[in-house]
Amino acid sequence: MGQHDVPDQTASLETLPAAEVCRALGSGPDGLSTREAAARLGRFGPNTIAVARNTSLPLKFLANFTHLMAMLLWIAGFVAILARMPQLAFSIWAVNVINGAFSFWQEYKAEKATEAMRRLLDEKASVVRDGAVRMVDAATLVPGDVLVFAEGCRVCADARLVESADLRLDQSTLTGESRSVLKTHGEVAIRGMSRLEIPNVAFAGTSVVSGTGRGVVFATGMDTEFGKIAGFTQGIAEELCPLQREMRRVTRVVTVIAVCSGCVFFLLSVLLAGMNWAEGLVFGMGMIVAFVPEGLLPTVTLSLAMGVQRMAGRNALVKRLSAVETLGCASVICTDKTGTLTQNEMTVREIWLPDVPEGDGLRVTGAGYAPDGSVWRGGEAVEATRGGGLHALLVSAGLCNNARLQPPGDGRSRWTVIGDPTEAALRVAALKAGIDLVAEERATPRLRELPFDSRRRRMSTVHRGDGESLIHAKGALREVLELCTRMLADGVERPLDEPARARIMAAGDGFARSGLRVLAVARRVERGPGLAGVGLGRLPVEDIEADMTFLGLVAMMDPPRPEVQDAVTTCRRAGIRIVMITGDYGLTAESVARRIGIIGDGRARIVSGADLDSMDEGALDEALSGEVVFARAAPEHKLRIVSALQRAGHVVAVTGDGVNDAPAIKKADIGIAMGLSG
Repeated sequence: MGQHDVPDQTASLETLPAAEVCRALGSGPDGLSTREAAARLGRFGPNTIAVARNTSLPLKFLANFTHLMAMLLWIAGFVAILARMPQLAFSIWAVNVINGAFSFWQEYKAEKATEAMRRLLDEKASVVRDGAVRMVDAATLVPGDVLVFAEGCRVCADARLVESADLRLDQSTLTGESRSVLKTHGEVAIRGMSRLEIPNVAFAGTSVVSGTGRGVVFATGMDTEFGKIAGFTQGIAEELCPLQREMRRVTRVVTVIAVCSGCVFFLLSVLLAGMNWAEGLVFGMGMIVAFVPEGLLPTVTLSLAMGVQRMAGRNALVKRLSAVETLGCASVICTDKTGTLTQNEMTVREIWLPDVPEGDGLRVTGAGYAPDGSVWRGGEAVEATRGGGLHALLVSAGLCNNARLQPPGDGRSRWTVIGDPTEAALRVAALKAGIDLVAEERATPRLRELPFDSRRRRMSTVHRGDGESLIHAKGALREVLELCTRMLADGVERPLDEPARARIMAAGDGFARSGLRVLAVARRVERGPGLAGVGLGRLPVEDIEADMTFLGLVAMMDPPRPEVQDAVTTCRRAGIRIVMITGDYGLTAESVARRIGIIGDGRARIVSGADLDSMDEGALDEALSGEVVFARAAPEHKLRIVSALQRAGHVVAVTGDGVNDAPAIKKADIGIAMGLSG
């Protein structure tokens, strides 16, 4: 293979064994040499997202003085000079100058604020060069580079994984969904998978939630999935907003009326009033100037500016003054779910224990990662007492866990997490129940971890206790339940018979129908040296995860923002329709939509991305005529939905907080990017 040759085999890299990936990309375990990386950088270009060519600052400034209404006012001033009214001419021109300068200053401030937020992005990557791990500028990454992934780092290019250890990525920037995605390095058959569902590829713009791994870069810059969405977005032409279209129409009408009226009065003054041609011309020009609404533009600008200032007081950044009016006349709002309607923070809402009577489950209050709230049974708050079922469940869930909570401080204004959001929610629930997990971890140190994988669908940890060994497990209900032979009820381990198994499965199905994510928790206690006295590294997984005691179920969700329900009610009263378009699963999306009032008590249609691909325009229009939730939607699906609504005559607003929302936000009549990530 030539020195700078990189085979174009990226379309099949997912199906290759990890050992062959480096060879296919002209690389190796020691990465590229500095010289080879420099050569490839010259060939492939920098690993950056090409920004659409911006209009220069002078042209942006002039644009505020050369639109149709501004041109009408400039001409009116010249006509006033010819009509021997210089004071009026200078007044009209002054209005034009002040209005244009103010509009430019507002856009300039918004642009600078946006650029400042872009600079917050991480621009470093950990890469193997010349056989050593080093930090380099992300812009210098090239195909063939070996990236090193660790908890908390950003993925700066698309890479095929060649090593992984419990590697989980947050792909919410691309998918809009906050749940972490388990990644593996083995070859896979990608038939039936969307691009972002491929488990052995790490995509640019995502971040590492937990675990470690290595991957070989196969796409950089605009060739990454992130870059393709950016290019797709930049290719969408900007259109005039409703206010701009209306102002253009008004300007044309006023111009025609003014000119026609001036001509009519000129003829009348000459033919009927006996004026000479010169006097009649001055009179006609004066009539033209009189018909020009020189106060219209500053009045509109001042009204919009007041709206901008009020929105700025609520932390909204408005790039164009006309956007304020567009937002006010929106008839449909298309909204993402995760991070927009919800808090993008997993929260435990329900706990089910084997000894709790049906219909009398435990409810957990509070939302987000702050440990503010408590566990309630009926109308009474309860604490987890040692030896009880609640204490056993939350301790097991908290110890079989790699997440960490960070309280406010060191520049953080709120509670944040390091690690998987689901695991963080379990630790928060333990704190709400009064459990000190740090003390529990000291008392029973971890000896071994059996990480989650897609086959077992569970995670287990082994701990050394006081004269005993403990195994804690959590995961999918069926997979955990099949390990259990007993259950903990009233502090006593009892046999797990078939009626009890059926009751557990029914409880889990009930939570799932409510749109909650369900985790099962189990443990095993070995008295004496037990597992601590054998070679844990050699003990098979099947021998560790066996003969366990079922502890209960934990049901969690990403809760809606507290202010959303009132906002939805206000929109409905104003006649504004809300359409949810999300990358999440249909039942979860429907549950959230019902909870906050986007859809009513009647039957709603759930349309997936795959369903949308098979629909023609007529079928899509029919789906949009009733109550509908769009699930598992890709960026192109969101764009198509917005286009269909605009075709039906709606003024469409789109909200979102991820790159996957960008094409629809740009296509919409008004785009609303939520939060710093937006």
